[in-house]
Amino acid sequence: MKKVAWILAFPLLMSVLGRAQDASPSPSSPVADPAHRVFFPSDMFWGWAEFNLAPPHNEIDPNLCAGNVGQYGGVNAPCSLFARYMLSGMLEVRPFGRGPLRRFMVFGAPAFLFGKTIPKTLYTWSPDAIGIEHSWGVGIFIAKGFEFRVTQHFLFDRLGARNTNLGVADLGNNGPWGRYMTLGVHKSFGTRRW
Repeated sequence: MKKVAWILAFPLLMSVLGRAQDASPSPSSPVADPAHRVFFPSDMFWGWAEFNLAPPHNEIDPNLCAGNVGQYGGVNAPCSLFARYMLSGMLEVRPFGRGPLRRFMVFGAPAFLFGKTIPKTLYTWSPDAIGIEHSWGVGIFIAKGFEFRVTQHFLFDRLGARNTNLGVADLGNNGPWGRYMTLGVHKSFGTRRW
């Protein structure tokens, strides 16, 4: 139940945070420039949220069921973990506004998958929850749009009744690439005009 609450709360949180950044400070504010506070500056949150719909015959495959799952029960095959819908996003938090730590950030990037489809066998518009693929990490801004990032990608977390072994075609919770950690360099460029 907690995971379902997070699924519903995530888009709301993203919209509230976006609205908070768009609000202009009041002129009667006692702080001279809230964007440059040492802790929790007004522009500490940045992120995006996205909703995707995969049409029939093009389902999102989180690699939890074998591609030939239709051979293990047809339309009644228990392993129907091919997604029709995906809700994903990214949230970056930069909690320090001044000093040497102003370059530090923490980020998270979850992807929620929904659907009940079996390739070449069963195509539905069902919004059944499949699970969450998530990652988080830390980063340090270097210079000229470059950041050094350490990212941890976790195993796929299944939701609800699908959090059990679903028969012969079930490949486990490894997701597309399993659990891994990366060291990387991120480059940002351009200026947002809105």
